[in-house]
Amino acid sequence: MRAYYFDDLPGDQRLAHDFVPSRPVSKEVLDALNVKSWSLPADAYEAELDAIAKEQGYTNRDVMTVSKDALGSAYDGKIKSMFDEHIHDEEEARFILSGSGFYDIRETSSDQWIRLAFGPGDLISLPIGSYHRFTPDEDNNIEALRLFRDEPKWNRFVRSKETDANPHRIAYLKGISA
Repeated sequence: MRAYYFDDLPGDQRLAHDFVPSRPVSKEVLDALNVKSWSLPADAYEAELDAIAKEQGYTNRDVMTVSKDALGSAYDGKIKSMFDEHIHDEEEARFILSGSGFYDIRETSSDQWIRLAFGPGDLISLPIGSYHRFTPDEDNNIEALRLFRDEPKWNRFVRSKETDANPHRIAYLKGISA
Protein backbone atom coordinates (compact mmCIF):
# COMPACT_ATOMS: atom_id res chain seq x y z
CA MET A 1 0.00 0.00 0.00
CA ARG A 2 1.15 3.52 -0.76
CA ALA A 3 -0.19 6.59 1.05
CA TYR A 4 -0.07 10.15 -0.27
CA TYR A 5 -2.04 13.39 -0.26
CA PHE A 6 -4.86 13.55 -2.83
CA ASP A 7 -4.46 16.46 -5.26
CA ASP A 8 -8.17 17.44 -5.10
CA LEU A 9 -8.22 18.30 -8.82
CA PRO A 10 -11.46 17.63 -10.70
CA GLY A 11 -11.58 14.54 -12.87
CA ASP A 12 -12.16 10.81 -12.83
CA GLN A 13 -12.09 9.49 -9.25
CA ARG A 14 -10.40 6.30 -10.53
CA LEU A 15 -7.20 8.17 -11.50
CA ALA A 16 -4.22 8.36 -9.12
CA HIS A 17 -4.80 12.05 -8.18
CA ASP A 18 -1.23 12.32 -6.93
CA PHE A 19 0.60 15.65 -6.67
CA VAL A 20 3.65 16.17 -8.89
CA PRO A 21 5.96 15.72 -7.14
CA SER A 22 4.12 13.28 -4.90
CA ARG A 23 3.41 14.24 -1.27
CA PRO A 24 3.83 10.93 0.60
CA VAL A 25 2.10 10.34 3.93
CA SER A 26 4.14 8.72 6.68
CA LYS A 27 3.19 5.69 8.76
CA GLU A 28 3.17 8.01 11.79
CA VAL A 29 0.41 10.14 10.24
CA LEU A 30 -1.64 7.01 9.43
CA ASP A 31 -1.03 5.68 12.97
CA ALA A 32 -2.30 8.99 14.39
CA LEU A 33 -5.53 8.47 12.40
CA ASN A 34 -5.74 4.84 13.64
CA VAL A 35 -5.43 3.47 10.10
CA LYS A 36 -4.00 -0.04 10.16
CA SER A 37 -2.38 -1.83 7.24
CA TRP A 38 -0.51 -5.02 6.54
CA SER A 39 1.15 -6.43 3.44
CA LEU A 40 0.72 -10.19 3.03
CA PRO A 41 1.89 -12.53 0.28
CA ALA A 42 -0.96 -12.47 -2.26
CA ASP A 43 -0.50 -16.14 -3.17
CA ALA A 44 -0.04 -17.61 0.34
CA TYR A 45 -1.83 -15.34 2.78
CA GLU A 46 -4.21 -17.67 4.63
CA ALA A 47 -2.21 -18.43 7.81
CA GLU A 48 -0.99 -14.86 8.26
CA LEU A 49 -4.45 -13.41 7.58
CA ASP A 50 -6.02 -15.86 10.06
CA ALA A 51 -3.51 -14.77 12.73
CA ILE A 52 -4.23 -11.06 12.12
CA ALA A 53 -7.98 -11.73 12.11
CA LYS A 54 -7.72 -13.49 15.46
CA GLU A 55 -5.56 -10.70 16.93
CA GLN A 56 -7.95 -7.97 15.69
CA GLY A 57 -11.12 -9.86 16.66
CA TYR A 58 -12.43 -10.38 13.12
CA THR A 59 -14.72 -13.40 13.37
CA ASN A 60 -16.62 -13.25 10.05
CA ARG A 61 -15.74 -12.73 6.40
CA ASP A 62 -17.23 -12.56 2.98
CA VAL A 63 -16.00 -11.72 -0.51
CA MET A 64 -16.94 -8.54 -2.34
CA THR A 65 -16.36 -8.07 -6.06
CA VAL A 66 -16.54 -4.62 -7.58
CA SER A 67 -16.31 -4.90 -11.35
CA LYS A 68 -18.38 -4.13 -14.44
CA ASP A 69 -18.84 -7.87 -15.00
CA ALA A 70 -20.06 -8.52 -11.45
CA LEU A 71 -22.31 -5.45 -11.12
CA GLY A 72 -23.43 -4.91 -14.72
CA SER A 73 -25.49 -1.78 -15.28
CA ALA A 74 -25.36 -0.95 -11.54
CA TYR A 75 -21.55 -0.51 -11.65
CA ASP A 76 -21.33 3.23 -12.33
CA GLY A 77 -23.92 4.11 -9.68
CA LYS A 78 -22.29 1.80 -7.13
CA ILE A 79 -18.79 3.28 -7.50
CA LYS A 80 -20.22 6.81 -7.36
CA SER A 81 -22.06 6.02 -4.12
CA MET A 82 -18.99 4.37 -2.55
CA PHE A 83 -17.06 7.57 -3.35
CA ASP A 84 -19.44 9.71 -1.28
CA GLU A 85 -17.68 10.76 1.92
CA HIS A 86 -19.10 8.62 4.72
CA ILE A 87 -18.57 6.85 8.04
CA HIS A 88 -19.56 3.42 9.34
CA ASP A 89 -20.60 2.06 12.71
CA GLU A 90 -17.89 -0.60 12.46
CA GLU A 91 -14.32 -0.91 11.17
CA GLU A 92 -13.90 -1.24 7.43
CA ALA A 93 -11.34 -4.03 7.05
CA ARG A 94 -10.54 -5.33 3.56
CA PHE A 95 -7.94 -7.78 2.26
CA ILE A 96 -7.39 -7.33 -1.48
CA LEU A 97 -7.45 -10.65 -3.33
CA SER A 98 -7.16 -9.18 -6.84
CA GLY A 99 -7.41 -5.87 -8.62
CA SER A 100 -6.50 -2.44 -7.32
CA GLY A 101 -7.97 0.84 -6.25
CA PHE A 102 -8.02 3.52 -3.60
CA TYR A 103 -9.33 4.35 -0.17
CA ASP A 104 -9.30 8.03 0.76
CA ILE A 105 -9.41 8.98 4.43
CA ARG A 106 -9.94 12.49 5.73
CA GLU A 107 -7.00 13.84 7.72
CA THR A 108 -8.80 15.47 10.62
CA SER A 109 -6.18 18.09 11.49
CA SER A 110 -5.94 19.51 7.95
CA ASP A 111 -9.23 18.34 6.39
CA GLN A 112 -7.18 17.04 3.42
CA TRP A 113 -7.74 13.69 1.78
CA ILE A 114 -5.07 11.03 2.16
CA ARG A 115 -5.16 8.48 -0.66
CA LEU A 116 -4.28 4.86 0.08
CA ALA A 117 -3.38 3.01 -3.13
CA PHE A 118 -3.78 -0.73 -2.68
CA GLY A 119 -3.45 -3.99 -4.58
CA PRO A 120 -3.32 -7.76 -4.05
CA GLY A 121 -1.97 -8.73 -0.63
CA ASP A 122 -2.85 -5.43 1.06
CA LEU A 123 -4.99 -5.53 4.20
CA ILE A 124 -6.42 -2.18 5.25
CA SER A 125 -8.53 -1.33 8.30
CA LEU A 126 -10.20 2.08 8.61
CA PRO A 127 -11.50 2.95 12.08
CA ILE A 128 -15.14 3.34 13.07
CA GLY A 129 -16.24 6.96 12.67
CA SER A 130 -13.50 8.00 10.23
CA TYR A 131 -14.62 9.88 7.12
CA HIS A 132 -13.52 7.97 4.06
CA ARG A 133 -14.45 6.89 0.54
CA PHE A 134 -13.52 4.10 -1.86
CA THR A 135 -13.03 3.64 -5.59
CA PRO A 136 -11.50 1.09 -7.93
CA ASP A 137 -8.82 2.37 -10.28
CA GLU A 138 -9.14 2.51 -14.07
CA ASP A 139 -9.01 -1.28 -14.36
CA ASN A 140 -12.48 -1.35 -12.77
CA ASN A 141 -11.92 -4.58 -10.90
CA ILE A 142 -11.44 -5.40 -7.22
CA GLU A 143 -12.06 -8.62 -5.36
CA ALA A 144 -11.72 -8.18 -1.61
CA LEU A 145 -12.22 -10.27 1.47
CA ARG A 146 -14.29 -8.21 3.89
CA LEU A 147 -13.53 -8.86 7.57
CA PHE A 148 -16.02 -8.21 10.37
CA ARG A 149 -15.99 -8.42 14.15
CA ASP A 150 -19.62 -9.50 14.19
CA GLU A 151 -22.12 -10.59 11.55
CA PRO A 152 -21.39 -9.08 8.13
CA LYS A 153 -23.13 -5.75 7.64
CA TRP A 154 -22.41 -2.52 5.86
CA ASN A 155 -24.12 0.57 7.25
CA ARG A 156 -22.97 3.72 5.49
CA PHE A 157 -23.73 7.23 6.76
CA VAL A 158 -22.99 9.98 4.20
CA ARG A 159 -21.33 13.06 5.69
CA SER A 160 -23.78 15.59 7.08
CA LYS A 161 -24.37 17.63 10.22
CA GLU A 162 -25.91 14.50 11.69
CA THR A 163 -22.82 12.35 11.02
CA ASP A 164 -20.58 15.07 12.45
CA ALA A 165 -22.51 14.54 15.70
CA ASN A 166 -22.74 10.74 15.39
CA PRO A 167 -21.49 9.00 18.58
CA HIS A 168 -19.07 6.88 16.51
CA ARG A 169 -17.63 10.04 14.92
CA ILE A 170 -17.31 11.77 18.30
CA ALA A 171 -15.57 8.70 19.80
CA TYR A 172 -13.21 8.54 16.81
CA LEU A 173 -12.22 12.19 17.20
CA LYS A 174 -11.60 11.74 20.93
CA GLY A 175 -9.45 8.66 20.25
CA ILE A 176 -7.08 10.04 17.63
CA SER A 177 -3.92 12.00 18.22
CA ALA A 178 -3.99 13.94 14.94
